[in-house]
Amino acid sequence: MWHFLLCFRFLCLLCPLSATHQALHAYAPGNIIIGGLFAVHRERDRTVPSSQHVSCNNKMYNPGMFLASQMMIFAINEVNKHLPGVTLGYDIYETCGDVSLAMRRALEMSTDKSGPGCFVPQRKPPSAPDPRVQVVIGEAASELSIAVARILTLSSIAQISYASSSEVLSSKTKFPTFLRTVPSDVYQTKAIAELVKQFKWESVAIVGSDDEYGKYGSERLGDHFSAMSNVCLDFKCILPDNFDYNDNNTRTKLNKLMDTIQKSTAEAIILFTKTSNVMLVVKEAIRMKLNRTWIASDSWSTASSIQELPGIEVIGQVFGFTFKSQKNEGFKKYVNSMVNNMSSNPFWEYHLLRHPPCSNATQNATDCSRTGPNCTEMRCLEHGISWEKTFSVHMAVEVVAQALKILCDGKHCQQNTKFTAEELFNEIKIVNFTVDNKTYITFDEHGDSNLGYDIIKWQSNGFQHIGEYWPKEKKIHLPEPLVSKMSNITVTAFSCYRTCPPGHELKLNRSYCCKRCDRCVEGHISTGGEPCKKCENDKNSSPENDRCLNKTINYLRWKDPFIIGLCFFNILGIVITIFVVVIFVLNRGTPIVKAVGGYLAFLELFSLLVCFCLSFTFMLKPTKASCMSGMPLFGIAITLCVSCIMANLLQILVGFNFSQHIQGRIKRFNHPTAVVAIVFGVQLVLCSVWLAFYPPYPNTFLRNNKMFLTCDPGSTNLYLGMLGYLTLLAIVCFLFAFKGKRLPDLYKNASFVAIGMLLSLVVWIVFIPVYLQRSGRYTQVTEAAAVIITSYSMLCCHLVPKCGIMVWRKELNHEKAILDYIKDHYEQKGINVLQ
Repeated sequence: MWHFLLCFRFLCLLCPLSATHQALHAYAPGNIIIGGLFAVHRERDRTVPSSQHVSCNNKMYNPGMFLASQMMIFAINEVNKHLPGVTLGYDIYETCGDVSLAMRRALEMSTDKSGPGCFVPQRKPPSAPDPRVQVVIGEAASELSIAVARILTLSSIAQISYASSSEVLSSKTKFPTFLRTVPSDVYQTKAIAELVKQFKWESVAIVGSDDEYGKYGSERLGDHFSAMSNVCLDFKCILPDNFDYNDNNTRTKLNKLMDTIQKSTAEAIILFTKTSNVMLVVKEAIRMKLNRTWIASDSWSTASSIQELPGIEVIGQVFGFTFKSQKNEGFKKYVNSMVNNMSSNPFWEYHLLRHPPCSNATQNATDCSRTGPNCTEMRCLEHGISWEKTFSVHMAVEVVAQALKILCDGKHCQQNTKFTAEELFNEIKIVNFTVDNKTYITFDEHGDSNLGYDIIKWQSNGFQHIGEYWPKEKKIHLPEPLVSKMSNITVTAFSCYRTCPPGHELKLNRSYCCKRCDRCVEGHISTGGEPCKKCENDKNSSPENDRCLNKTINYLRWKDPFIIGLCFFNILGIVITIFVVVIFVLNRGTPIVKAVGGYLAFLELFSLLVCFCLSFTFMLKPTKASCMSGMPLFGIAITLCVSCIMANLLQILVGFNFSQHIQGRIKRFNHPTAVVAIVFGVQLVLCSVWLAFYPPYPNTFLRNNKMFLTCDPGSTNLYLGMLGYLTLLAIVCFLFAFKGKRLPDLYKNASFVAIGMLLSLVVWIVFIPVYLQRSGRYTQVTEAAAVIITSYSMLCCHLVPKCGIMVWRKELNHEKAILDYIKDHYEQKGINVLQ
């Protein structure tokens, strides 16, 4: 209750002030009184203290709003001809576009003339007087409507605005009795975003204002553009609410804004603010000759005062959004009849008193193009009609009339029939009808009408209708030729490229919205402006990056210096192997041949010969046969070689180890054939499974945007398993050889084998990471080199030294030499060896 009393006392303090106001007021009696609020003047006269009386600035007279007030009177007179048993009256006030004055007028309309109180609360006692009016039509500006709505809500008075579009007013928790015959700015911002999308503009700028209309509209536009991936917001500027050019601070902000626009790369400047602010911006744009594309919000899209500014054509093209409208021939006749018959109301009398005919007006009633924007020449008055506002006012009156018809159907209205403001509001908010079989109107749950927008383009002689937007469809309708023309502009007035030469793409510069042309990287193409696309794996880009060409497959060829070098060492290895075989055959029964394994030495030589021959498969162009015979067969062959060496080392360890305990354990494994069969068999099974189920095959892969042909292992796990097993054998052989170095071996088998195995281990440890990186065609080179080095290490460290003894030191190739060496070895250690 306390907050009610507080509001009551505050509003009561305002009531006496309203009595001193001497502004426009028109009244006509009726069963139902409709209030009206119109800013016939755009602002108050600030030179007069409000404590004395309130007056409007006569220089800011608005003929269009004056005619909108006359439309309300005309529409009420028209619907009274068809209402059953009741009549509508009106109580219309001037507000001067001032919030405080609009609140006072709303307060006066919501109180009873005979009542002592200032207002009637929504939940008033039965004995309290009814409000003076049951419905209020107005205001135009959102800021004024918000202030008025807070007062009218207290008495459940329906407020129907004919121009307020701020989305704030859609909140039914704050403004439960507010409705409007224009769509919310929520839909206007969607329509503007859709226009930007249709014209394929990629950079825009927003200029708003710090009021209910401009602030929320600018924020909503910014949200829409942020959600659009192909639209960049170049800048957003919020102007002060009272943008006065005479103020130094305002001039500074205006100069800064114009400098920003001049440097901007935005393809369209959206001015979402009131007409007075736009007037200052456009005047500066004309002075600076800023040629841009402008998008006008509904507040100024049809402002003749701006369109008729001298030099307006230099600022570029202007697209605008206006509320849905229709010309009303009956209202035109009504205006003309007022001119001819001088029939009047207080608003009309004021119009004649303060605004006599213009001295420069033409005498031809059909040619009013020479009259100024504020000229009120009576013969040309009909040309000042704002059909958007008059249509919305007409719809508001029709809505009230339709609600009364429905109420009267239930109560059989008579001249003394009364309806409360709340009854009328409850019926108005659910109306659903068509006016004159043309316009269907209803309100949604937010109190917003279903009427949409007309899209216009400014011409030198007026406005051209180019499209429309309907909130329900959420789709903009524009002529296809215009869309095609706007979308195909290649370079804007701001040097923003829309297309690029072939091989280039448009890319966004981080500092600006304007995109630049960047050349596509190698392997990507663009026909010009389009995003660069990657060529298929088997293709590469042309030097101009405008088309994809079949790639040249890279692989090692015989003329490659690396291949020539490898072939030389490979052939040399084959020759040496054959030479060793010949020497071993000639000395096959000698002790030295027996010392390196006897018949196992020939098996070892055979496997090394196979390894050298297989190394050629890594140098050929990869084919199915060469890939299958490469690593798998090498793994089998080299394992056979290593298993023979391992069997030979076991023989040395058993033969020269005199520890009965150790000798007994090792002797069980001293079966060369079995050792070779088991060790070699494991690898044979592993490689056979590999070849049978996951065989290597020729494959291409990309490296640095080049295509290479190489052998794919088929199964990396089996490939690494083969190498891992071979590495394990090499480690075991190395450990055996390292231990055997302390034994009396005349021919140093263990020492040479240890060196050979260590070299092989180093080679494969280096090779595996290189192979896994698949570094181009030289993967084959490293693979072939690893095979050749491994084969050389086995051959040169185990067998070749024996050939030197057999050829140049034949005296050591006798059993006596071996026995003498063993005897000397143990005698040096103090061990007696029996002969």
